[in-house]
Amino acid sequence: MESSYNQMRLFAMFDIPVDTKEGKKSYANFRKFLLKDGFIMLQYSVYIRYCHNQTDCLKHILRLKKNKPLYGNVKVLKVTESQYKSMISLIGEKRSQEIIDEDNDTIIIE
Repeated sequence: MESSYNQMRLFAMFDIPVDTKEGKKSYANFRKFLLKDGFIMLQYSVYIRYCHNQTDCLKHILRLKKNKPLYGNVKVLKVTESQYKSMISLIGEKRSQEIIDEDNDTIIIE
């Protein structure tokens, strides 16, 4: 069993202008890439992905760099699984996709 300090969450946060046909296509292509690469939407323009360790995170960061849109703003943030679990929702509820696996001390996204 891996420690929750080795397990990571990768956040991809982005703003891509959609005021042109090209911008809309760029936004759609980037979003499709994120979903294909295992990210799920946490909030609009904020996607997260579980990574087993730092090496796994680096692999997905390199994929993000390779598939980044030409225009806009994309930020990536790594947090440990323990930090992710301490996130506080001020309004709204946990998404139905988020399940806590108490045995492995992990949040699972289905």
